[in-house]
Amino acid sequence: MTTRDPIVAGVDGTAAAGWAPLEWAAREAERRDRPLRVLYAFEWDRDESRNAAGSEYVEAVWSAAESVTATAVRRARELAPTVAITSVTLIGQPTARLLEIADDTELMVLGHRGHGGFAGLPLGSVSRRVATQAPCPVVVVRGRATAGGPVVAGVGDSPAAEQVLRTAFEAAADRGCALVAIRSCHPPIPRWNTAPRAGDQRAPDPDAAERARLEHQLAPWRERHPGLPVETVITHDSAASALVGASARAQLVVVGSRGRGVVRGALLGSALLQLLQHANCPVLIARERTSRATPGDALTALPREAGR
Repeated sequence: MTTRDPIVAGVDGTAAAGWAPLEWAAREAERRDRPLRVLYAFEWDRDESRNAAGSEYVEAVWSAAESVTATAVRRARELAPTVAITSVTLIGQPTARLLEIADDTELMVLGHRGHGGFAGLPLGSVSRRVATQAPCPVVVVRGRATAGGPVVAGVGDSPAAEQVLRTAFEAAADRGCALVAIRSCHPPIPRWNTAPRAGDQRAPDPDAAERARLEHQLAPWRERHPGLPVETVITHDSAASALVGASARAQLVVVGSRGRGVVRGALLGSALLQLLQHANCPVLIARERTSRATPGDALTALPREAGR
């Protein structure tokens, strides 16, 4: 029997909005019929723990951490009772712990800000680094995390566009909603000698070429999903601005990335960070997994783990 890679939800132990990534991940695991792994990573207080081996401090910290994962699992089971759910509590820097297991992860789901196990670090630290460095797709949950509205895809010219379209079409089909494909481009620069003259025909659509390229990219995916409503948008706004604006009525925004390390897909550098900082719904960074971990679970080398 083939083991299916899980969806991993990084939790931070806070109430209310702190559970949003877990809740989103549980619903997505149910939708995809995938197992869910709840992960809580925390760092020791080095000053307090330096001489605390075997002391009450160590047990108290572990007890509190395992309580976080137990509470998260109970919440996930309430939302997705048919999903196979496990949990693990890890010691160490959260980014490193998350990246260690990313090769064997179907999808990693994080909040846009961290507390508790993520030490209160804002986007730009744990979520930013995992989103840009993980070899698996990553969702950063922010804004409205509930259903409603279309799936929005940022479609550029890079090779990452195919993975964005595959992911976005599948997400829209699974949710039974429309897809909005957005292409950001600079307006053409008119030549000095092309000013319209009296009696000339109406000027051609300056965005026609970009629209044709976008339709060409969409064509094979429209054929695979013939009943899916698809809207195309050509905009002269920046990619980040256009997608942040579209996120106000979307339930998911899908953008692209190529490989490990720096994001180079539909969005680059600061533009991606703008989207992750200001989007009004979850953002999915689509990427095709190209590498696998070496045999053996990366978690087995940890000092102690809690599985349920």
